[in-house]
Parts: sequence; structure tokens; C-alpha cells
Amino acid sequence: MWARRRWIPWAVLAAALIAPQVVSNKYYLNILIMSGIWSIVALSLNLILGYTGQVNLAHGAFFGIGAYASALLMLKLQLNFWLALPLAAGIAAAFGFLIGLPALRTRGSYFAIGTLCFNIIVTQIVDRWEGLTEGARGLMGIPGPAPLPLPGGYEIAFKTLAAHYYLVLAFLLLTLLAIRQIMKSLVGRSFRAIRGNEELAEALGIHPMREKLLSFTVSCFLAGVGGVLYATYIGFLSPELTDYHVSFDALIYIMIGGVGTLAGPIIGTLLIVTLPEALQIAAEYRLLFYGLILIVMIIYLPRGIVGWVRERGSRRGSEEGEWKRS
Repeated sequence: MWARRRWIPWAVLAAALIAPQVVSNKYYLNILIMSGIWSIVALSLNLILGYTGQVNLAHGAFFGIGAYASALLMLKLQLNFWLALPLAAGIAAAFGFLIGLPALRTRGSYFAIGTLCFNIIVTQIVDRWEGLTEGARGLMGIPGPAPLPLPGGYEIAFKTLAAHYYLVLAFLLLTLLAIRQIMKSLVGRSFRAIRGNEELAEALGIHPMREKLLSFTVSCFLAGVGGVLYATYIGFLSPELTDYHVSFDALIYIMIGGVGTLAGPIIGTLLIVTLPEALQIAAEYRLLFYGLILIVMIIYLPRGIVGWVRERGSRRGSEEGEWKRS
């Protein structure tokens, strides 16, 4: 069954590569760019939630830390995008490490509430520290990526929507590959073991605190990457960007697409970000729309879209096997 479906990722990649040539409307191309950025954020949250089983409700804070750190590095220190990106993502990861040390010693709802409190604190600091963040006025004039030099004296200039689209797509693919390699390694198996049964994992010689802290830190780094891409694309940041609603949005994307899957967060993001725009749903009704979709998913597709597809595929495969044996 899987062998017959190996062409699907390649077909999706081909469609993603030619999208700017097909989608000439700037409005829809902008939606695709934002979908790519939020997909990175959802994938990063899925690393700690879907694979390690920890509900991090401070993900919006780490996304915002990456965004604000990159903006300040570019505006205050005059660093270009290519230097600011790893530094800002590293700052988000450093905060994640420091917060994870005490927070990950708790479990379940205690961990979720603790991270939510941290998210609220970060939002308040960003809102009130006007000397650094400009507070409610927001940071404006954030520069875009500097031209990327190529051999032969050529360069890639990021002055068009298509160029920004390919930039976001490149980082989305890198995020996918990084998470895929992690989950194929012994580290990834340790993450899954902790998600399944932390006490049993510890009995098998796995260090739960160390592995959870690693997952949390990498997740925060990738969230910071998403924040940097957002800042340099939009060019403006406000305290709302660090709000806990960012964490809940990413959580919804994951739940709809499929928790603990690679494709799920991307599918969920594309569905939730693009469908309201395609249906021209007014902003005041979008939360209602999200809620209705989430209720339907919880009742009829509790494992998400990808989980449902896998379930149907395995069921069909078992039915075919029984038919052949008979």
C-alpha cells in the first residue's frame, strides 16, 4: 500500500515548486507564504507535543522571541537577515532551555499551565518595555533578506512575493527533513518511548528529563525560525504576535492534520489558513469556523486527517490480505 503512495510527496513537492508560476494573484500567493510560515510553527510544536507528549502552551512566546530578536538584531545592530536568523532562533532556543529546566520537571496540566503563564509574562514584557520593543506601537521597518550571492557573480534578490515564497518553502523543507531525521534516529525513538510511558522509558535506560529538554529546546529553535521568517516578510511586529493565541492556533492545526505525524501539521495549517480565505469568511466569524471544524474533527476524526487516512489504508490492506488468503 505504501509503495503505491510513494509518488504523493514528490507530486506535492512539484506542485509547491511551480505554485508561483500558476498562482499569479498576489493575494493568494501571500496566503501560501503565510501558510508556509505557520506550517513551520506547527511542525515545531508537533515535535514536543506529538512525539514527546508535552503540551507546550508557550509556543507563541518562543515564536515571538525569535521574531523580535531578529528584528532588533537587524534594526539596532544592523545585522543582515542571514546572520540574524540563526542568532534569533538560538535566542529562542536558549529561552526554551532555561524555561524547560524547571517546567519539564512537572507533567500534564501542570506543565501546560506553567508554560501558559510564561507566555503571558512574555507578552506583558513585550507590551510594556517600550524602550526596546516600542510597546503597543510595534516595531516597524524591519528589513527583508539581503541578496544571496551565487557563484559566477549572480545573486538572489528577495524583492518579489515569489522570492519570499521560495525562501519560506526552503525553510519549510529543511524543517521537515530535520524532524524526519530526528524521528528516525535513536533520539526520536526515545521521544516516542517517553510519550508512550515515561516510567517504562526510564526503566529501559532512557533519561526522560534530558530527552524532553532536548525536544523542547529544538522545538523552540524551530519556532524561532518561523518567527524570523514572519518578521522579515511582514516587516512589522506588535505584542499580539507573542500572545498565547498563537500557541492555540498551532495546536488546532496539529489536531486537525494529525498529532505525531509529519504531514499532519502542514495539512491542518493549509486547511485552516486557506479555507476561510477561499470561502470569504469574515474575520469575526473565523473563531466560530475554527471551533466547528475542531468539534467535527474530535467527534469523527479524533486522530486527524492523516491518522484517518492511515487507518483506512491499514484497514483496506488487511481486508485485501484476508481476501487473498481466502
